[in-house]
Amino acid sequence: MEQYLTQYLTALSSQKGYSENTIAAYRNDLGQFAQFIRAQRGTDVEPGDITSEVVEAYVESLQSEAGGYAPSTVARKIAAVKSFFHYLTEQQVIAADPALRLSSPKIKKNIPRTLTREEIERLLAAPRQGSGPKALRDAALLELLCATGMRVTEVVNLRVDDVDWDRGDVICQGKGERQRRIPVGIALHSLSDYFQQARASLKHDDSPDVLFLNHRGKKLTRQGVWLILKEAAQAAGVSKEVTPHTLRHSFAKQLVGSGEDLRRVQELLGHANLSTTQVYKQGHSNSIPETDVNPTQ
Repeated sequence: MEQYLTQYLTALSSQKGYSENTIAAYRNDLGQFAQFIRAQRGTDVEPGDITSEVVEAYVESLQSEAGGYAPSTVARKIAAVKSFFHYLTEQQVIAADPALRLSSPKIKKNIPRTLTREEIERLLAAPRQGSGPKALRDAALLELLCATGMRVTEVVNLRVDDVDWDRGDVICQGKGERQRRIPVGIALHSLSDYFQQARASLKHDDSPDVLFLNHRGKKLTRQGVWLILKEAAQAAGVSKEVTPHTLRHSFAKQLVGSGEDLRRVQELLGHANLSTTQVYKQGHSNSIPETDVNPTQ
């Protein structure tokens, strides 16, 4: 069993191009499933020995009061199991898929929380209350997040050469190695200030060629971005919880609200499926219609 889990996770990385964080999530969910199988059937169980009844018993354990999982969490764990057995079926490791009949619980997708234009303006002004390389870097970072809707992982992995100063856009390496160009708009000015006036002060001889560096000359981390954003939100007096994804959602909501074509928004955000983008069309309601979780998203 363990060797097939390892093969599957390797395939997600090499063939699907999933990120390390996504692979870790699959590893945790499938590890829990493997632990359940060991408790039920012993340590020497082969994938072909796992029946649909055993898989359904696992789902029941997740949905029981003792499991204590939210429907969205159960849906994610089911999606991982279904994907694993689908892979084994494709590889002809098993003759029949024991997870084929599984269905995910219906869940409501809440419309993502966003910031108002006034809150965004206050947030972007916060770093400029300071001075020096850090202030210029933080201002450029936050303006880029707001102007492009990029994921935090995409931003910290941006290389210097990914910025096209003449065209005023960035080349973004998204999920599944999908590449897209995103206009940076008015953020280009702050990016230029940071690159010309501050990055050299942060750079060390062994610094990587990424755009954003921390005070030690290393690549700015995801956690570093969260801390910068938290600091700016506090300085700006924004009481809402503000995360990098809050800025991504705000970017998308403003585009859709201004009448931008939904396909273009999908392209800019790097969504694999248009259904993921359609959440921003829901106006001011609290939720969108119930839907099944798509394991490919």
